[in-house]
Amino acid sequence: MTTNTVQTIAQQSRAASRHLAYASESTRNLALAKMAEALESVRQQVLDVNAQEIVKARDDGQSEAMVKRLTIDDKTFNYMLSRLKKVAQLPDPLNRILTGHTNSARLRVYKKSVPLGVIGIIYESRPNVTTDAAGVCIKSGNAVILRGGSEALQTNTILTDAMIAGAVSAGLPEHAIQIIRTPGHEAVGELLKMDEYIDVLIPRGGKGLIKRIAEGTRIPVIKHYDGICHLYLAADADPEQAVALAVNSKCQSVQVCNALETLLVDSACAAQLLPLLQAAFAENGIELRGCEQTQKLLPGVTPAIEEDWHTEYLAPILSVKIVDGIQQAIDHINHYGSGHTDGIVTQSLSMARQFEEQVDSASVMINASTRLSGGGDYGLGSVVGISTDKLHVRGPVGPDELTTYKWVAYGDGHLRG
Repeated sequence: MTTNTVQTIAQQSRAASRHLAYASESTRNLALAKMAEALESVRQQVLDVNAQEIVKARDDGQSEAMVKRLTIDDKTFNYMLSRLKKVAQLPDPLNRILTGHTNSARLRVYKKSVPLGVIGIIYESRPNVTTDAAGVCIKSGNAVILRGGSEALQTNTILTDAMIAGAVSAGLPEHAIQIIRTPGHEAVGELLKMDEYIDVLIPRGGKGLIKRIAEGTRIPVIKHYDGICHLYLAADADPEQAVALAVNSKCQSVQVCNALETLLVDSACAAQLLPLLQAAFAENGIELRGCEQTQKLLPGVTPAIEEDWHTEYLAPILSVKIVDGIQQAIDHINHYGSGHTDGIVTQSLSMARQFEEQVDSASVMINASTRLSGGGDYGLGSVVGISTDKLHVRGPVGPDELTTYKWVAYGDGHLRG
């Protein structure tokens, strides 16, 4: 793909964003409904093409984890449609008055929410990102440029073309949603140069991809590096609840960013809880890697090394550390964590509040699975990722997070004295 082609796409997106900025809420919601209808009409085509791409991925030696992320079946397709419908039902993130006042000279001043403009989404393997990203961007009045992985290029193209047709039928500009249709890294390199036209880039994928994007562009990047998620079982944790939450946090889906990677167990309850936890994790095929104290209570467990505390496994492996009290747990999380999702299991309101206040993470879970941190369970519908940054957004990135603001002043011939 030539520089001119990528530049044309970026220019078209910028022009479309100007129209989207003043498209009414009803028009944007109608577009989302039409996008869902158009996707339904190509369901079988998507499933057939996706099946072909899965065969190719396996032939090319892709891992089963990659194949799983690539796969769309009827259940996944229904989920994708439901996310579009959910995001359409959310309150309008645009034109909200965030603050305002009338000054002593009767000048009316207020701050209102507006779209960011043009969002570039660069992602790997997951075709559901195609529909999630388009949905969130249209809801928030942003034009979107999609660049998915080559392993799902045909699936993503069919999904995008259907959504474009749906959006246009609702009255949105043709280039509100665009996709880069050629494989290879050249087009991504050109996209990173389009700081004149693209306002924000959001990479979705492995740490290597995100690092390359962030270091290769002058465009602001919303980043999500690691999901080194912790769960601390406090001294007073209810044993049954503690085991259930730990197992769900780790085992419900091991390859996702909010899966548990390090379990911290208070020394006051470790002797009681660790054998129960070991048995529960063994039933789920999870390898435990323990600190020295853990090894004493669980003979035969794999020793944990320093690197384990820094590792996002995305695999059936869990590091376990015994800590002396809540402060040591908090200090461990703030030192080794990635600021994604960390939780505590406790019956003490004061300990819960201390954990909430002192743990520096985008999501803090109190007596809840780490797997609940995300757009769906937070009521956001679709999201385009989870940010471990603090600027411009933090945590799940939904429609509200893809807005900025402008200041407006209404006068009556007011002059500066």
